[in-house]
Amino acid sequence: MNRQIVQLFGLFTFLFAILIIFTSRWTVFEASSLTNNPDNRRPLIEEQKIPRGQIFADDGHTVLASNRGHGRGENRTYTRTYPKGGLFAHPIGFSYLKNGQRGLEASRNEDLVGKENEFATILSGLESRDREGNDIVTNLDLKGTEAAVNGLAGRKGAVVAIEPSTGKVRVMVSIPEYDPNLITSQIGQLNNDRANQPLLNRTTQELYPPGSTFKVVTATAALDSGKITPNTTINASSPKTISGVPLENAGGEQFGDISATDALTNSVNTYWAQVGERIGRDTLVEYMRRYGFYEDPQLDYPSWQMIPSGVINGKGKYVDDGFDVGRVAIGQGGLEGEVRAAPMQMAEVVAAVANGGRLMKPRLTDRIVHKDGRVKERIEPDLQSVVMKPETADQLGQMMSRVVEEGTGTAAALSGITVAGKTGTAEVGANREFTQPWFICFAPVENPRLAVAVTVERTQGQGGTVAAPIAKSVLEAMLGGGGG
Repeated sequence: MNRQIVQLFGLFTFLFAILIIFTSRWTVFEASSLTNNPDNRRPLIEEQKIPRGQIFADDGHTVLASNRGHGRGENRTYTRTYPKGGLFAHPIGFSYLKNGQRGLEASRNEDLVGKENEFATILSGLESRDREGNDIVTNLDLKGTEAAVNGLAGRKGAVVAIEPSTGKVRVMVSIPEYDPNLITSQIGQLNNDRANQPLLNRTTQELYPPGSTFKVVTATAALDSGKITPNTTINASSPKTISGVPLENAGGEQFGDISATDALTNSVNTYWAQVGERIGRDTLVEYMRRYGFYEDPQLDYPSWQMIPSGVINGKGKYVDDGFDVGRVAIGQGGLEGEVRAAPMQMAEVVAAVANGGRLMKPRLTDRIVHKDGRVKERIEPDLQSVVMKPETADQLGQMMSRVVEEGTGTAAALSGITVAGKTGTAEVGANREFTQPWFICFAPVENPRLAVAVTVERTQGQGGTVAAPIAKSVLEAMLGGGGG
């Protein structure tokens, strides 16, 4: 009898322990993930009664997201309104009861609804204070954003501009955009638009072959590891056998013994492919990781709206070995591994060069502000990694200046402002019938204030003629300067 009682007691103890474990799982350990789950509407239902904080551009005055009130007293609720329509749709996102949240509306939700710690919540209850959201001041620049949108002129593509010394994201444009004010009525149509994918943020959610802009990463690894100097000469005739297969320069152009500076200025494939073989896969991947490849951007943005850049094989898997290092070094590759990069990643690459080799974490938010105007939190610059030595960054910057002065990037030249850049043109499509033009740059070279990455999706033309003028228009809008 006693044995049966003990067994019964043991069973109840076991069942009670299971109950505690599962209760703790949802109320403690996984409470945050449950709250942040896009499919969980309960927090949004509760938050409808809270006047959500406004979101501003970097000037602190231009409203990007606000509220519209409905009803009175205890039944009063609020819905979101977006005064700039689709202009800032991708970085700001949206917040609706039926449709969930995206962008900063999701990643900064706790601040926007005024969520406080337990002590502050008790204190506000004692003081009978109604809960209200905090305002967000972003780093997004109105003129730069307008210039990027106008430059793309309706073509699918993306533009990112970063302040190199701080990591402030000044421009984040993805075309096609959508109007967040119309989400409740158009969400189905937007989701079903497979051809244009307007809800896709091409700056962080889409990967493209970076073409010759990736030579900046290769040059970083080679210069910083001492494998070459800006004056190292290599025979750059065309074709050259790389990994047992002939590789040609663009248009079959022939070069003799040329320097690294000249090879970057003229974007010579056979030179940089040989440099790739000289440094090897391990070194190239090491520097890619320093730049942030193989991980999501460290951005205050929803993780599910970001994707890592890296070398990806024919099965869609990220690989760090076994690929043709010579072809990856020039932004290409094959089924065993081909480099793919998001525009945000390439903006981080050029920003790190501009900032003396130090990559700062990118950030959309400048500060969080209480309704009474007091700053609750200021998002300070944060070092992500040291990519290269300062002297390497200086050498690379000077080499990239030549690209704009006399090479493939002259269309980005400004009057009175020196620009350093790199063009890229990848062939895409089933029969390589389209191009993916790129341009990455920073300016001014002497005291870099802005780093820009531009790409245009599945078009015709070269990086220097299609993407570089867009970057130039963004630089002009934010730094001044005229055509050069």
